[in-house]
Amino acid sequence: MSAEDLEKYETEMELQLYREYRDVLGLFGYVVETERRFYLTNSVDLQVRSVENGEVYFEVTMQDAWVWDMYRPARFVKNVRVVTFKDVNVEELAKSDFELPSDQ
Repeated sequence: MSAEDLEKYETEMELQLYREYRDVLGLFGYVVETERRFYLTNSVDLQVRSVENGEVYFEVTMQDAWVWDMYRPARFVKNVRVVTFKDVNVEELAKSDFELPSDQ
């Protein structure tokens, strides 16, 4: 497989992933971003924890999530638990963010 073939394959995989994301976005109420992944979910719990030396970390749990990862054969995940010292971003999606405009 040439470098060009590999690049074409990865480009096609990213396009398929974007199309799937667009199709499932309306099913979810939250976007969760960590340093390694991007999730869509309807149930998210973010807990700030600290260790004895004073460092802070985040524990994020989600149920019935969709994960942006083009190398996963199945992107729907029943339960997710992320523990990280890095930033975590949780945004609630407004239904108007992804509704199609009505034809008038």
